Amino acid sequence: MAAPTSLQFFDHLRWLNGAPLLDTIEPYRRALFAAALDTFENGRPKYNLVLSGRAKKNWKSADLVLGALYVLVIRRSVQGSDCNILGSDEGQAADDLQLASKLVRCNPDLAAEIEVFTKELRLRDGSASLRILPAKDVAGTHGKSAAFVGFDELHTMRNWDLLEALQPDPSRPDALTWITSYDTIHDTPGVPLHDLKAIGNAGSDPRMLFSWYSADLCTDPAFAELPPEQRANPSMGSWPDPGYLEQQKRRLPTSKYRRLHLNLPGAPAGAFFDQGVVLAAIVPGRRSLPFDPKWKYAGFVDMSGGSADDAVLAIAHKEEHRVVIDLVEKQAGGVPFNPRSAVRKFATVLKQYRLHKVTGDRFAGLTFRQDFAEHGVTYAVARLSKSDLYESLEPRLNAGEVELLDLSILQEQLLTLVTRGNKVDHEPGGHDDHANACAGVVEVLAGRSKAIEADWAGWDGIPSSVHRARREAAAEAAARANVAAGSRACEIDFAELERQRLKNHVEGATVRRGVVYGVWRG
Repeated sequence: MAAPTSLQFFDHLRWLNGAPLLDTIEPYRRALFAAALDTFENGRPKYNLVLSGRAKKNWKSADLVLGALYVLVIRRSVQGSDCNILGSDEGQAADDLQLASKLVRCNPDLAAEIEVFTKELRLRDGSASLRILPAKDVAGTHGKSAAFVGFDELHTMRNWDLLEALQPDPSRPDALTWITSYDTIHDTPGVPLHDLKAIGNAGSDPRMLFSWYSADLCTDPAFAELPPEQRANPSMGSWPDPGYLEQQKRRLPTSKYRRLHLNLPGAPAGAFFDQGVVLAAIVPGRRSLPFDPKWKYAGFVDMSGGSADDAVLAIAHKEEHRVVIDLVEKQAGGVPFNPRSAVRKFATVLKQYRLHKVTGDRFAGLTFRQDFAEHGVTYAVARLSKSDLYESLEPRLNAGEVELLDLSILQEQLLTLVTRGNKVDHEPGGHDDHANACAGVVEVLAGRSKAIEADWAGWDGIPSSVHRARREAAAEAAARANVAAGSRACEIDFAELERQRLKNHVEGATVRRGVVYGVWRG
């Protein structure tokens, strides 16, 4: 008896809410499953690669999990039916695993076939399993012959290393690679999603199924002439809140809304940094570097009140003419948080790199100077503004004088900084705490901006040099007013007295100098 098709298989299952699964799968998704899993030519599946792109909240991950479950349970092969799904990060992999596990538990027929484990689903007869892991955690997967390899949210991947390592075995005509994603901010040649879209557009790969729904490109004739929001969101009719997109448009920075909800690529209009330059500065796979006693380190902190933005510490060292970022660390947990807990954590991290001083902006100098001091860390106020730090960072990136960590949040913040008037800043509703901390520590090490020691700042956080200038101006104004009222200027030649004093000065003795504002007598 012939094996059931994908849609026949789904027709026997239920969705998480108990509704028949097939009733929740719209016609365009049914067509995708039929083409990807049920179309054959010359005794083999027609397609061995699926690239499926839609905006956020359009069932991409659900389709990936359902496709993998079908291959695991139905496509039995003498070469094995092992399947892998690789999430873009820990959170994505956990979500995919949770969805697959729930589908098994709410469907007795599946539960009879499949046993759920911590990071995989395994057939009870032991013949095959579905592993669901973050993309970075695939040690031992290379070289294995899998029937199905899925990549969930490929937009974070900047090179072909992992895709190439997990290419299907050419001896397996039934092997299938299924990629889902919304578009990437790294929209340059050599980035997998950029390259695969170009192949799909050209139609040059007969075994690639290209299914793409975005505001500017749609492969489905049924949606191609609809307004941009509907082209990018083919499942929006299933959303319980018809105002969801308008809500997100109000809440998100424009560039993020374009990528998440219109499935459009690239950095925002007016982006300050060149995308290729930023990507070239990132060391692939480097998340942090441990302390090394041969380097001299510096730290920069971008503090936060704890209600909306992260507090972020960056630590770096300098190797000849190159600044190397060693660590970028935020507070424990998300927002909201207690900022003094962040100070305590940062002080501990700083001391691990043998640092007892940190530089930061005036906000933290005003608010958290004493908190750092209580943990044995001196806080120095940066002279340059945030915008100036970014402008100083740009030529150093262009010259290849900075090595950045491979952190997605840092990449995104740097690439979405825009010019707003005469300043460089994040977009409205965006964040730049990680970017600011990195730009700050580069400037500290580059030596172009001396910080003001917080111990020499006034009670209001204004540096003592500023207070001194104000006092001098006030004293001079008072003296001039005194003369105008009829007083006579002192006729003592203080400059000559100072010369005589220094002439008689004994080497090694302490010389006390001061500014004479003016001595007047009535």
